[in-house]
Amino acid sequence: MFLKIRNKIEFELKYFLRNIDKTYRLKRISPILFKSINEFAQRSGKRIRPTLFVIGYLGYSKKTAPNLYRSAVSLELLHDFMLVHDDIIDKSDTRRSKPSMHVALNKYLKNRHDIKFNGQDLAIIAGDVIYAMALHAFLSVRENPKNKEASFKKLIEAALYTGTGEFIELILSLKNIDSITKNDIYKVYDLKTANYTFSTPLVMGATLAGAAKNEIKKLYNYGIHLGRAFQIQDDILGSFGEESITGKSNTTDLQEAKKTILIWYTYNHSGPKDKKLIKNMLEEKMIKKNDLAKMRQMIRASGALAYAKNEINGLLEKAEKINRNLSMKTSYQISLDSFSKKMLSLKQYTY
Repeated sequence: MFLKIRNKIEFELKYFLRNIDKTYRLKRISPILFKSINEFAQRSGKRIRPTLFVIGYLGYSKKTAPNLYRSAVSLELLHDFMLVHDDIIDKSDTRRSKPSMHVALNKYLKNRHDIKFNGQDLAIIAGDVIYAMALHAFLSVRENPKNKEASFKKLIEAALYTGTGEFIELILSLKNIDSITKNDIYKVYDLKTANYTFSTPLVMGATLAGAAKNEIKKLYNYGIHLGRAFQIQDDILGSFGEESITGKSNTTDLQEAKKTILIWYTYNHSGPKDKKLIKNMLEEKMIKKNDLAKMRQMIRASGALAYAKNEINGLLEKAEKINRNLSMKTSYQISLDSFSKKMLSLKQYTY
């Protein structure tokens, strides 16, 4: 079922990008802008959000609404908008194993020494255009106007809360790790990841289908548990994953002084010497490979890696319990559980 849904989403994504150019003449207005957006949006990805949107809708609807999959593309474009801006903030050079958009645009400008802007500036604007395209894509679906409006508001909320999560995460990076709590970290995870990656797509789909309010609440909580687990896994991959697999640098979290569950637990279960070392790393402007090796060693020694995996398992159990109590169509209920487990499989990685 996942492959079938994903293939339809891939088709609609390509179709949408071709037709958005016809509608707004982006290629004629700015070839480099359209080329940058088109290439970035079509890079290989998991398509988690549009897939969950479709599952959330079909799990409660009696029939498939016209242009449902085109509307699902909105969540992939919203994700791309977030990634473009996120890479600028994190100063990440790669995304999905290719140059991040601002890096690609800096290459485009490399011989222009007479200008006062750079690739980051252009990428911010491109991200904003992608966001506008996401809103346009959602409106493609033909469904009950009341349900459509309610679902559309959830899309806007996702952008609002994700931006808020990003803001809070940056503010937390200024704080001493001694003052950071587990709740602080989960607050960022919920706003920045869980909400727009899992809860919002499922809730948007179910809302569009006219699902009952109690089902919407269950799906939201299901997504929060799943999203927290997903982010913890991402933290693990951010420290231990190979760049060839993750498609991004494994020093980013340290470089940006991000207070992840792994680093929080390691700090609070380490001796004075290691605590000082962790603080020094979080304050460094440039993280080296040997710093990453030291952090990996401390994470293992403190028991943080085992703790993180236990957190993931506990969150998955909570999500599975909610799933079993959903009134969703059985086939989609099973598919949702299967898809979620696939996204959170740690077996393919070694640490």
